[in-house]
Amino acid sequence: MPRTMAEAIIASRTRDAAAPGSVCRVSVDFAFANDITAPPAIAEFKKMGAVKVFDPERCAVILDHFMPSKDIASAEQARIARIFAREQGLKFWEVGRAGVEHAFIPETGNALPGEIVIGADSHTCTYGALGALGTGMGQTDLAAVWALGETWLRVPETIKVVMNGHPSKWVGGKDLIIHLIGLTGVEGARYMSLEFHGEAVGSLSMDDRFTMSNMAIEAGAKCGIFVPDARTLAYAGARKSREYTPVYPDKGARYFRTVEIDVSSVEPTVALPHLPGNARPARDCSSMDIDQVFIGSCTNGRLSDMEAAAKILEGRKVHDRVRLMVIPASYEVYSEALDRGFIRIFTDAGASVCTPTCGPCMGGHLGILADGERCVSTSNRNFVGRMGHKNSEIILASPLVAASSALTGRVTDPRDV
Repeated sequence: MPRTMAEAIIASRTRDAAAPGSVCRVSVDFAFANDITAPPAIAEFKKMGAVKVFDPERCAVILDHFMPSKDIASAEQARIARIFAREQGLKFWEVGRAGVEHAFIPETGNALPGEIVIGADSHTCTYGALGALGTGMGQTDLAAVWALGETWLRVPETIKVVMNGHPSKWVGGKDLIIHLIGLTGVEGARYMSLEFHGEAVGSLSMDDRFTMSNMAIEAGAKCGIFVPDARTLAYAGARKSREYTPVYPDKGARYFRTVEIDVSSVEPTVALPHLPGNARPARDCSSMDIDQVFIGSCTNGRLSDMEAAAKILEGRKVHDRVRLMVIPASYEVYSEALDRGFIRIFTDAGASVCTPTCGPCMGGHLGILADGERCVSTSNRNFVGRMGHKNSEIILASPLVAASSALTGRVTDPRDV
């Protein structure tokens, strides 16, 4: 029977029949946790009587959420993770060496086409940009993967997303994925795979694809997968930490439904509070004043995001009423942004530039919102209280919209600056 991408990847890692709805025992290629999820996973690993991880080269801990440690509790979490990683000989990275896990792992070639990647973090679906099946699991499941190298997966049904046309220079992966979630709703792809097709895919950079796969979970999806093409294989081939075999969907594969988007008609788009699916053209929201802008996160903290923001901000000043936080997602991004002069552009404009970390994205630190404040953010979620006070508001946007809004003090379409 012809298979979709998700079905084909699962079939390559199991002896079970990988039909939609079936539960398969699959081998896992890479499994990781962060400073928040590692300590409970470690506790469960020990509780189940496990002694050694299945392969220290395929297991990892990346400290990124509350890093540098913001208080004693976060320092203790990091210490637990650090000790376990050293005892087990895991791949381990922390402040000064890594950055946000979902940017750093692809950079270092630890997620590759055709693989199954499990992370104790919901945005592990990011690796679908590489043609991998990346998905998040709870800490107990992650502990079992560390011990066994295997897990259970129910084979998801698949929504085929066909993107026709070519996006304008003002529209990127963030606008497209918010537009898509606006069409599906936040539960429209629940436990399904989003599989991206169409002529527009070829014009999307890897950074755009990472952004789109990252936010598949915001439509309720289990994963969001791009079919590997020459761009994918060039990226993965230059960075791979091990050999890999790409997997492709079969001609004639059966899809749950097909969603077609003419990307040439998509405008710069934002998601208003309090759901990622509350999509609106940025121009329709120009009356909304803001207090803060955050450019960064695993969604939009990559080099092209820094470049887009720098082009808007160069030679200009952040609005007097606005605080602008810029946080590159990794040290590779930070270093290149430094070499290209982007960091100086940000600081000259009046921005705070911080070491690579998740920062305020999930209400961690370096930009928490107070009662009644409103933030334009390039992150992936705008739930109630996500970045601070329950009465604060988050508007999700691309780096172009975010940087433009920082200049005007209100939600702004980049075409208007």
